[in-house]
Amino acid sequence: MINIDEFAKIELRIAKVLEAERVEGSEKLIKMKLDVNDKNEAGEFETRQVLAGIGKTYEPENLVGKEIIIVANLEPRMLMGLESRGMIVAGSDGEGIAIVSPDRELPPGTLLK
Repeated sequence: MINIDEFAKIELRIAKVLEAERVEGSEKLIKMKLDVNDKNEAGEFETRQVLAGIGKTYEPENLVGKEIIIVANLEPRMLMGLESRGMIVAGSDGEGIAIVSPDRELPPGTLLK
C-alpha cells in the first residue's frame, strides 16, 4: 500500500496524440508524439515522445487526435533504442487493452486531481 503523500507525487496529465507509428521490430510498441503543453528552456512548445505496448489492440492511425491520460513525471526510459517520456494510463482484460481518456475535451497538459 502507498499513502496519500506518495500518491500525490504521481502527475497525471491530459495529452493529445499528434502522431503515432509502429516501432520497427516490435509487435506491440507504438511511438506517439504528444501535446502535453510542454515548453523547452526558451519557452517554446515541444512535443513529448511516449512509447506504449498497445500495438496488438490499437492501430496508430486511430490514435491520432485522441486525448489520453499519461503519467507525466516518470523518469525517461529507453525502449528499443528510443526514449519514452511518460506512460499512458490503460487497463487490460481478456479482450485487450483499453486506454483511459477523459469523457470531455480538456486542454493538453491539464493536471488531473
